[in-house]
Amino acid sequence: MRTHSRRAVLGAGIAVAGSGLLPAGVTRASGCVRTGTHDKNGMDLTHGPGGDTPPGYVSPDGPEVAEAERKRGAGPLRSISLTAGETELDLGGHTVRTWAYGDRLPGRVIRVTAGDRLALSLVNHLPQPTTLHWHGLAVRNDMDGVPDVTQRSLAPGSAFDYHFAITEPGTHWVHPHSGTQLDRGLYAPLIVDDPREALAYDREWIVMIDDWVDGVDGSTPDAVLYEVSGGRLRHGMSHGGAETGGGGKRTARPSDGPSRMLMGARSRLLGGDAGDVDHPFHLVNGRSTKDPEVFRARPGDRIRIRFINAGSDTAYRVSLGGHRMTVTHTDGWPVEHTDTDVLLIGMAERYDVLVTAGDGAFPLTALAEGKGRSALAVLRTGGGEAPDGSTRPRELRGRVLTAQRLRAAESVRLSPGDPDRTLVMTATGSMGRWNWAINQRPYTPSQRYPVEAGERVRIRFRNHTKMWHPMHLHGHTFALPDDGPRKDTLALLPGRSVNVDFDADNPGLWMVHCHNIYHSESGMMTVVGYRKK
Repeated sequence: MRTHSRRAVLGAGIAVAGSGLLPAGVTRASGCVRTGTHDKNGMDLTHGPGGDTPPGYVSPDGPEVAEAERKRGAGPLRSISLTAGETELDLGGHTVRTWAYGDRLPGRVIRVTAGDRLALSLVNHLPQPTTLHWHGLAVRNDMDGVPDVTQRSLAPGSAFDYHFAITEPGTHWVHPHSGTQLDRGLYAPLIVDDPREALAYDREWIVMIDDWVDGVDGSTPDAVLYEVSGGRLRHGMSHGGAETGGGGKRTARPSDGPSRMLMGARSRLLGGDAGDVDHPFHLVNGRSTKDPEVFRARPGDRIRIRFINAGSDTAYRVSLGGHRMTVTHTDGWPVEHTDTDVLLIGMAERYDVLVTAGDGAFPLTALAEGKGRSALAVLRTGGGEAPDGSTRPRELRGRVLTAQRLRAAESVRLSPGDPDRTLVMTATGSMGRWNWAINQRPYTPSQRYPVEAGERVRIRFRNHTKMWHPMHLHGHTFALPDDGPRKDTLALLPGRSVNVDFDADNPGLWMVHCHNIYHSESGMMTVVGYRKK
């Protein structure tokens, strides 16, 4: 991905154009009666007239949503189009047939400024329906991109116009919310610049890290899901799935490529099992270790690196050889500056760091935590032999920084206060039974954990499984305990419980789910819904 100078970063943007785009294809939630019963975790057990949707909830296109959007203001309009389609990509010495945005990986940067309005037309040239989710943004609810909850899926050969205001700066990204599409090439960075940027730096890099399986020796994410689930989940596949081989190890049929089941991946940092899927490649900005991206700078340059983990099943331990990193943001929100040698970045998490470039050629290594493989990019400011994929900077052996070691910048801390409501969300399920769920209830679009506008809401995340789960909340950011950072994605380790608080200030229906795509698509998702007043 291209390196930006500070001047180019602030001068860049999507061309401004007039637009008559209107929201379209929105699912209208039914219900108007405020009644219901709840289980011990806070889930609404009431069902609507059709037995599907509980009554009495704010609709994604309701007046409450429109009023919240009106209050965000009407700044300059940034217009862009994005096409999702089948394509051929060179991953750096290995060519695959896959799906991507605009025939490139990652998709081109979507760059706006806080206060802007974004109008994006998504054209679907895929063989499947799709949507677009704005990970980390508090968008209006009918633009959130969740099929059967906030909008209808976008059928092949059609287009959908997303149009909303953006109020908070930060490092974010876009991806589908449809099946296993995220584990193809359908993702792109979304950078919201701060018009009052406080950081000083000379250059900026956007570093998207990804685990890759699609198109390698016949593999597809759908086939991988079928294999790891023991044949329980097909998701529309018309070809053969997994069979059980000797010793209980599942193997894929030849038409699906080799087995991608990962056995024995262990990580102390992740509390045990590190993942389910043996991705053959790990990428930085779409490039493998055979032909990595080279970032060029001058010795002494101050560089802002925006890390985004776009992987589906892999946490990464990340270091820049020969350099210390100063963490300035996580999930788009500022933190008290903290120095570290190494970061642990879970799926969907983002970290911004500052580094001062040394003289030479240095490895930016993202080690697939517990899996033994790695991704690579190179910082070159002078001469010297280029590092290769086998390079393991000594910094990787340093003390690992995770979100729990950070404190939110004082300017973005939640105001003190006790929660008005507590929702308990327990990760349940097992690798053997492949019955991933929240509170032992596999996902259905009609699920509702009720909140009311204006409440301080606490989610008590608990993990009763033997695997870790990156838990993500749509449409909001939550605060970790004890003035911890503001985030939208949290690494929930086995046997642990974490309380997070958020202010209910964005009405609608919002997903909460594990961002391991193979866990979420197996049932570890649910919905927080605002009640009508």
